[in-house]
Amino acid sequence: MSESYLVQVAVEAPQHSALSGPLTYRATHSWPAGSVVQVPLGRRVVCGIVWGAVPEAAAGEGAGLALRDVHSGLAGLPPLGDAWRALVQFAAGYYQRGLGEVALAALPPELRKLDDKQLALRLRRAQSMSAVPQGGEPELPPLTPEQQAALDGVDEGGVSLLHGSTGSGKTEVYLRLVARTLAAGRQALVLVPEINLTPQLEARFSARFPGRRIVSLHSGLTPAQRLKHWLAAHLGWADIVLGTRMAVLTPLPRLGLVVVDEEHDPSYKSQEGARYSARDLAVYRGKLEQAAVVLGSATPSLESWYHAQRGRYRRLAMPTRIGGAALPTVRLIDMNHVPREVARTSALSPALLAALEARLERGEQALVLLNRRGYAPVLHCPDCGWKSGCAHCSAWRVFHRVDRTLRCHHCGATERVPRACPECGNLDIEPVGRGTERLEEQLALALPGARIARIDADTTRRKGSLETQLAHVHAGEVDVLVGTQMLAKGHDFRRVTLVAAINPDAALFSSDFRAGERLFALLMQAAGRAGRDAARGSASEMLVQTWHPTHPLYQALRSHDYPSFAARTLEERQMAGMPPHAHLALVRAEARTQEAAQAWLQAASDLAESLPERASVTLYPPVPTAIARVANVERAQMLVECEARPALQRFLAQWVPALHGLRGEHKGLLRWAVDVDPLAI
Repeated sequence: MSESYLVQVAVEAPQHSALSGPLTYRATHSWPAGSVVQVPLGRRVVCGIVWGAVPEAAAGEGAGLALRDVHSGLAGLPPLGDAWRALVQFAAGYYQRGLGEVALAALPPELRKLDDKQLALRLRRAQSMSAVPQGGEPELPPLTPEQQAALDGVDEGGVSLLHGSTGSGKTEVYLRLVARTLAAGRQALVLVPEINLTPQLEARFSARFPGRRIVSLHSGLTPAQRLKHWLAAHLGWADIVLGTRMAVLTPLPRLGLVVVDEEHDPSYKSQEGARYSARDLAVYRGKLEQAAVVLGSATPSLESWYHAQRGRYRRLAMPTRIGGAALPTVRLIDMNHVPREVARTSALSPALLAALEARLERGEQALVLLNRRGYAPVLHCPDCGWKSGCAHCSAWRVFHRVDRTLRCHHCGATERVPRACPECGNLDIEPVGRGTERLEEQLALALPGARIARIDADTTRRKGSLETQLAHVHAGEVDVLVGTQMLAKGHDFRRVTLVAAINPDAALFSSDFRAGERLFALLMQAAGRAGRDAARGSASEMLVQTWHPTHPLYQALRSHDYPSFAARTLEERQMAGMPPHAHLALVRAEARTQEAAQAWLQAASDLAESLPERASVTLYPPVPTAIARVANVERAQMLVECEARPALQRFLAQWVPALHGLRGEHKGLLRWAVDVDPLAI
């Protein structure tokens, strides 16, 4: 009779099943921890990860149970390491998700479908990545004193916050740190916030490290590419891994450095599934694997800045641009002094138009930023007051003039623009507000002969379209570039000397306490696109059209003074009891009716009253979300606040498992989730 073993396997179970930990299976083979196996779950056979052997005492207690057998496993795949499993275990516990959900989400979907024979074929295909390409050593640019000080000051066993102004050469510091890591025989992981930043970064790393294996990991890859790159990283063939937030959970056996570029960017926080923060997991991963962690930004998140002030992170400053280029002069255009008719009909003030015309005469480029795509946010009937609301969401459908559609940016519902008002039949329905399409049209009318290009989510849907448009900009074939916030991140536009921000005031009065921080970061990053060429830097400008020029945020922006902005905002946060001085969790519920969603949240609040840790937290009453209905689903939320992170975690560990039992009592509830450290409220 063959010997049998009991193993614990992490599987991706449905959230409503309340199975958060690994399940026990019987195996005829002693699978080591970290092995990828196929196991039965209900009526299906699913992929799982062996989390360890069942302790002898527990095995004796379960001897009489009818356990199910492990079907098969990938014997040819080296087990996922102890440090990787510890990282996943921490993420699952901290973000209150199932262990299997986090673990399996980190694996390439293609891997879950393979058997040993298919895996062997994939490994042979990926083997080509283990061959070292030939190439000469590139010439290294000289380091500035600030760059050298930052390089020398990186905490090899801890976290460093690299606070460098835009154009100060942070990427060169990253490259030198990676070179040092590779020389020590270890791997480097470099994270960027957006997929569209990976091609240019990959090109730069490939040029610097021609004899090294570099792979990228992001959602833009095909399933086959993602599997190939993941295998190269896991097997240690890849020396450098570049990726977006998903790459933070990539197994790397020799990890020595983690770089999080633009660490303040909200894209690092997942908004679905486990809702983890890649930046925070990178910090924890560095501690687990004794790897250096470098967080880089011109406008650090207030949490990172706060940790640096308290000595938890080592702060490295690089305030000077490469080559002595000056930061752009920030001018505020007071829209209160613009004639009312001009301000109502056009997004372009006379001062902005004059500045654009001056750039055109000198053969320079300009970037105009408006963080709203489409032609207009809403269509409106002046006779009866009808507006183009979405039938499925509590939001407006945006008018897109290019294809003459009304499109909801929340549920995706699209329909043709009506010929007349659906309510009263008025033929003169008109657009209200402005998006990038309308701004592009107004620029074309105001600047005849200018070569204008628009870059936003609508113009970059096709694969390769963004790279093509950026190439036109770099080649000097564009005079005025119009776009959304995607243009403000990481792009090196050498000919741009003017950046203009249109209508940024809305964030100043948002109910979201982080809106001001995000606006300041966006404007500072956008300003950094101007004057990156030292020869043109002295004449570079940023113009901000605002109705509130005396606002403290704009005053700090004028002097590029992030420290003063951070100090004032942190003081406000402390008075209000907001992060980083407090810690939050948000419980979200979705139901068929708003009443059902709030009823479930209220029941959850009532359930918390009997818990031992209840006294350490504040539970606020349930309220609808800012956009209460999306795709015919009503949404509500409840905020949990606590002064200490450990106390909040203890409360959630007691509370969240008990919430699964409430689902059966509230039939209208569709789904619920907990968001720890939410970015938006």
